[in-house]
Amino acid sequence: MRTEHLMAHGLRDTDDTHAARVGFIVSKAVGNAVVRNRTKRRLREIMRARLGELRPGDLFVIRALPHAGQADFSVLSAEVDALLVKAEKKLERRGRRA
Repeated sequence: MRTEHLMAHGLRDTDDTHAARVGFIVSKAVGNAVVRNRTKRRLREIMRARLGELRPGDLFVIRALPHAGQADFSVLSAEVDALLVKAEKKLERRGRRA
């Protein structure tokens, strides 16, 4: 799943005893250390508000694409929302949701 600034992968773990987990990948292609850390902080804050939408056992990885460092917080937030919707639909198509 991909948007202009982000790419995501979602998986439903068969062991749903753990809480939902989210990971971030922000490479040097995004920018220098200051830009990469700012991008990670923004993505963490965006996901903090959305953790309740994920079910126990969900695994979700967000990768920042090269232009994510220049994107506004509101743009990243809207793209994360779109990726969450796409991930949910994809998992339902695969029959991994109850």
